[in-house]
Amino acid sequence: MGVSSYARVAASLLTVSSVIAQSSTITVDNQTVAVNASTLSPAVAIVSDEDLSAPETLQLTDAVVANLTSIDLANASLFAFDDNATSIDARSLGCKVFPGDQAYPSTLVWYIFDLLLGQSLIKTVPLAAPCYNDWPSEENAALCTTITNNWTDSYLHEEDPTSIMWPLYQGRTCMPTDDPTANCTLGAYPSYAVNVSSVAQIQLAVNFARNANLRLVVKNTGHDFNGKSAGAGALSIWTHHLRDITYIPEYNSTIYTGKAVKMGAGVRAFEIYTAAQSLGVTVVGGEGRTVGVGGGFLAGGGHSPLSSLYGMAADQVLSIEVVTPDGRFVTASLEENPDLFWGLRGGGGSTFGVVVSVTARVYPVLPVTVMTFSFATSTNLTSTTFWEGVRTYFDYFVEYTDAGIYAYFSTILTGADSYSFGMAPFFAPNKTVSEVEALVAPWFDRLAALGITITPVINEYSDFYDAWWANFPLETVGITNIKTASRLFPKSNWANDTSLNATFDAIKTTVELGGSFLAFNIAAAENDNSDNSVNPAWRGTCLHAILATLWDSSANDTTIVEASETLTYDWMQKWRDVSPNAGAYMSEADISEPNFQQAFYGTNYDRLYALKQQYDPKSLFYTPTGVGSENWYITGQLTGLPTQNGRLCPV
Repeated sequence: MGVSSYARVAASLLTVSSVIAQSSTITVDNQTVAVNASTLSPAVAIVSDEDLSAPETLQLTDAVVANLTSIDLANASLFAFDDNATSIDARSLGCKVFPGDQAYPSTLVWYIFDLLLGQSLIKTVPLAAPCYNDWPSEENAALCTTITNNWTDSYLHEEDPTSIMWPLYQGRTCMPTDDPTANCTLGAYPSYAVNVSSVAQIQLAVNFARNANLRLVVKNTGHDFNGKSAGAGALSIWTHHLRDITYIPEYNSTIYTGKAVKMGAGVRAFEIYTAAQSLGVTVVGGEGRTVGVGGGFLAGGGHSPLSSLYGMAADQVLSIEVVTPDGRFVTASLEENPDLFWGLRGGGGSTFGVVVSVTARVYPVLPVTVMTFSFATSTNLTSTTFWEGVRTYFDYFVEYTDAGIYAYFSTILTGADSYSFGMAPFFAPNKTVSEVEALVAPWFDRLAALGITITPVINEYSDFYDAWWANFPLETVGITNIKTASRLFPKSNWANDTSLNATFDAIKTTVELGGSFLAFNIAAAENDNSDNSVNPAWRGTCLHAILATLWDSSANDTTIVEASETLTYDWMQKWRDVSPNAGAYMSEADISEPNFQQAFYGTNYDRLYALKQQYDPKSLFYTPTGVGSENWYITGQLTGLPTQNGRLCPV
């Protein structure tokens, strides 16, 4: 959205306020409130600052909040900043208020909130509602067919204000169906969402949720493996449309002078990569095309096809614009609010505030060579030899990451004692075809000696974008019969044959038991900006491994819980046993991970918890496995099938 569009947003807010000001009362559902027309001002101030993006120039200020009291309504204080942030522990208030509670905001209050937002409040209608008769205003057979046919497409879910890409954690309450008489409920979808186009709207939503004791969630694209943007009865802040991109040819800070780019929180990987290509630079972003780079991806650390060469996405960040739990809009950098800056880069999404934009360093254009191949058991290749072939690859993990390689590969059980291995792809930034061939020659010679025949497909690209786009297809989402867990295996496990063989045997065993093994041979290189809250386990890793369990799509909750608990407490324990001091990548991990504090945050957790109490003492922001989440729980949960479909209450 360009500057002119934001000017229209500002004009819309002014118009809405003018409409209110021209009326002496507002009546909604037989509730009437008086309006003091002489002093009412719009819920936005336009701030002039050349360093701000267009959405950031529209802010909620103290003067604006003071003017809101001109509405003759006791609830005007619901939109005020928090000037006494340490005065109360939110847990003393009990559970977050829920639809139907006496304390839940009335229809009139929601109406006024919407007016102050410039009419950007959306009452949730589940994405698949057109398939159901019990949503009569939405039932539409043709639309249902379209939604059903595209349900696994990530674009469909990210363009919806409340849908998530992994509905297992929403409760599967409104899935596509060919039975229109079935029941569709909100489940863990938020009750309302704010379609954000300005900082002022985020501030209003943060203040309203905090003052009304509402559960608050944040959705960017909804990619998170554990559905963290879901929350029954919640108000959601939808940052998806914050997509400004600004090139900074000469950025100057304490540690960095050079080219940089500022991107809105809603900018997706394909958008920033496209922009970078046009600018003649390279940006460190995600592997998935539709991942929101400035959202939960970066907050969780953000692994990238360029991580073995340049480090995590969080390591590239030079400053962050954020709305904090008290409703204030602040800059976090090494020069301003450095403690918050440290926590936002790796400490998890929906924890310390709502990120509005991120400024990150960029790199020169670099060539990339990409290789793909596969092999599988057959009449000519026994399972014993197959596993020997996979084992040879493990010998080169450290060498390859030291060379800047990022490889995505899989090993899957395909039948009785049958397996397949797929390299898709071996991604080699700043390497030529001949350099890659020389690098893998020792490994390939060993495969040939075992009688394993492969036919590598190798392509060289002149820049990162073309290599990435051609080799990382759009991910499949929306599936409810899979659960995943992950582990960051440290390079120290490669120190000798004993520990390496134990690591390999643990992984092999879980695949033989039926787990699907998807993994990244990756390192997290460090730079002069790596003093952040990224899980320390990343700094010593050479293998980010994901293990998935699947069940029949018609399985009941009992079957799902059994499969889930087997993954968490049986299969994954084998991995933990051979890497006891390691961890896991929070954004692609098991929501039921035991001791998540250690696994996802490592030695940073105590500092992060203290920071959480400093910036969010009233626990406005909650997300499963987030910092401080152990102080809260969701009612009505099954042990092995945690969802966000319940009331949020203090422990």
